[in-house]
Amino acid sequence: MEPPVHTLEELFEQLGLPSDEASRRAFIEAHAPLPNEIPLPDAPFWTPAQATFLREELVEDADWAEVIEELNTLLRKNYQK
Repeated sequence: MEPPVHTLEELFEQLGLPSDEASRRAFIEAHAPLPNEIPLPDAPFWTPAQATFLREELVEDADWAEVIEELNTLLRKNYQK
């Protein structure tokens, strides 16, 4: 298995968010848990440009898709319906 093309830090930079570890943790803590019925790109905390990027990269299964799925998992941890 090949390592991911991009890191979580790079994804945050691509989204225009602070990318240091503390900022990433704070973002995830602030926005988790994301309910399972809300697709990641439709989460209310994204700007339209961020949502478009996430949606397009996932649909195209592009280089960013793997790390976007990692973020998706982190935002949904411990979600209870």
